Amino acid sequence: MKADKRAARMREIEAVAYGLIAEQGFEGTSMLAVAKAAKASNETLYRWYGDKKGLFLSMVEANTIDVRARMEAVLAEGTDPVEGLRQSAPVLLEMLLGEKAIALNRAAASDPTGQLGQALAAGGREQVFPLLQQLFGAAIRQGQLQPPKAGEIGTLFMHLLVGDMQVRRVIGTMPEPSAQTVARQAACAMDQLEALCTG
Repeated sequence: MKADKRAARMREIEAVAYGLIAEQGFEGTSMLAVAKAAKASNETLYRWYGDKKGLFLSMVEANTIDVRARMEAVLAEGTDPVEGLRQSAPVLLEMLLGEKAIALNRAAASDPTGQLGQALAAGGREQVFPLLQQLFGAAIRQGQLQPPKAGEIGTLFMHLLVGDMQVRRVIGTMPEPSAQTVARQAACAMDQLEALCTG
């Protein structure tokens, strides 16, 4: 199977897995159940993902594709870094508060071994945060932003952007925000960051 067809098929399988996890929880979802629901062979799932935790990691990584692509494009194109951050912020926030990220976080939170949490960090934060740091580094080198007086600029930005919203989404006290709400929150976070980190 060609790489693009395999990638598309994997996304189809993972979409089915999201549905089963929402209904039955991660522990209650077996690879065989995913295979049957996705009309795939169990052997194919084990060959492509290794095991259920490998499937989870692939779901995490796939969920960050748009964010990583946006940030990588900004860095490759040499876009003004602050403008690049403004373009990337709503994409990042939409991903973090979207149904897929919330399902993944709920699964990780219910795992007493911590292995899903480690996979969530490896496939999510550790893939995205370094790109965010590169954008902040470029903005600081160009004199557009200054490091905060206390703490680290990327961490400060994430606090301003997300706050407790992802936790509220995970525990079910906040609905998925509209695109307009996401855009407003992202713009507000950037405005606050610039107010705190410019001379």
